[in-house]
Amino acid sequence: MKIVIVGGGKLGFYLAKTLLEHHHEPVIIESDQETCSEVLEGLEIPVVCGDGTTAEAMKAAGVEEADAFVAVTGRDEQNLVACQLAKISFPVKKTAAKVNNPKNAPLMRRLGIDIVVSSTDAIARLIEWEVDLSGFKYITSLGQGKASLHEIVLPDDFAYSGKKLSELRFPEQSVLVAIERAYEVLIPRGNTQLLSGDKLILLTKGDTLEKVRDKLKL
Repeated sequence: MKIVIVGGGKLGFYLAKTLLEHHHEPVIIESDQETCSEVLEGLEIPVVCGDGTTAEAMKAAGVEEADAFVAVTGRDEQNLVACQLAKISFPVKKTAAKVNNPKNAPLMRRLGIDIVVSSTDAIARLIEWEVDLSGFKYITSLGQGKASLHEIVLPDDFAYSGKKLSELRFPEQSVLVAIERAYEVLIPRGNTQLLSGDKLILLTKGDTLEKVRDKLKL
């Protein structure tokens, strides 16, 4: 896929590097001449030195042929304008923007940005999971952070060891996806027992994860 990235700073650079390693075709638009030179030195990809919120720079980057358009500058308004222009004028199938102020995320979604990623929210969520829910391992987020997948290892003193899932009703907005036990993967059913040492793969939505922890007495 051809993916145009506005912003050639650290995030834009490593995003392009990762996309390149996965055999995509990234192109960077960056307004700072020195940053453009650094990207060209580090990556063998096309770089357009110009304003990513202008049609001229987008045409030079070949946005009309792009499968996706990503804006990751340090300014939310610049990311919004760039994505709107790419979507309306070219148009690009998918647009994604980094939002620096989490309060701007709902507005950007309402204004048509397909994917909005808040780095602040992501970091805060990871810290919360690592500090407050240390027995839970975060795997990935889904639906722009509205749901998340976790790994839970049941301790040796698990209070409900031997109990069937039908006897333990998990909170709403949570689904037990799989159980790993002694190198075997089990698909959970109502008569499946939970045992100490089991590794649970759990899908939760919203703030349900802490309710699951309370339910399992972890």
